[in-house]
Amino acid sequence: MEVAYYPGCTLKTNAKDFEETAIKVFELIGIEFKELDKWYCCGTVYSLATDNLMYRLAGIRNLIRAKEEGYEKLLTLCSICYNTLKQANLMAKSDKEAMEKINAFMDEEPDYDGSVDVIHPLQLIDKKFYEIKERVKKPLNKKYAAYYGCLLLRPKEVAIDEYENPSIMERLIEAMGGEAINFPLKNECCGSYNVAVNREAVIERTYRIVLNAKKNGADGIITSCPLCHFNLQEMQKEVKKIHSDFSGLPVYYFTEIMAEAFGVKNEGR
Repeated sequence: MEVAYYPGCTLKTNAKDFEETAIKVFELIGIEFKELDKWYCCGTVYSLATDNLMYRLAGIRNLIRAKEEGYEKLLTLCSICYNTLKQANLMAKSDKEAMEKINAFMDEEPDYDGSVDVIHPLQLIDKKFYEIKERVKKPLNKKYAAYYGCLLLRPKEVAIDEYENPSIMERLIEAMGGEAINFPLKNECCGSYNVAVNREAVIERTYRIVLNAKKNGADGIITSCPLCHFNLQEMQKEVKKIHSDFSGLPVYYFTEIMAEAFGVKNEGR
């Protein structure tokens, strides 16, 4: 099975481990990522202002590129890219007036009609548990906290799973011989881009989220968001300066523990 793949900026820079392991492990379960020949930054966080159409342009341009290459579905690994592209596509389907303005503004581009479905790889995993179990060479034998954060689940129209109580990553952990802990903070915000403007708030959120995972028995935390990964991992250093008894937890992309279970070597680690 081939699927069009939109990497986004971070997967080519700070989150190379995420992309490299994802391509390897998904190929092993029968899914090949076909990177778009041409793509741009998604525009990052989707604007909450409904009349701020300029913030929609980057997402729409990428969807046009996918359509031009003949794809009906577009997959992206990054939670932020997924949320941005998914919401842009929903707007294209539902807001005729906005799309008339966008299509008129991008007069050198073909008009876009919302016909490319944006998907996340965790949605594909839901139908691949047999293949996943067959590929396990080294059962995880550890306890993990599945951390979804905000952007895979909110708003509920873009949610990849039940938005109040998702379970796809927990089922993935169990399928690979690990144990998914009960983790009440799995859909709490990590602080997102506040790390650039309100670092103290993100440090406190990291402390709360990681401490909760640790108290519930986790040996590690898994996520699908490069920004969540950065905040929860890097801010632990700052947490330790404030809370001397804090011991922390490792943070992984879900594809990294798949690679571990499949016995796939990750060159980045």
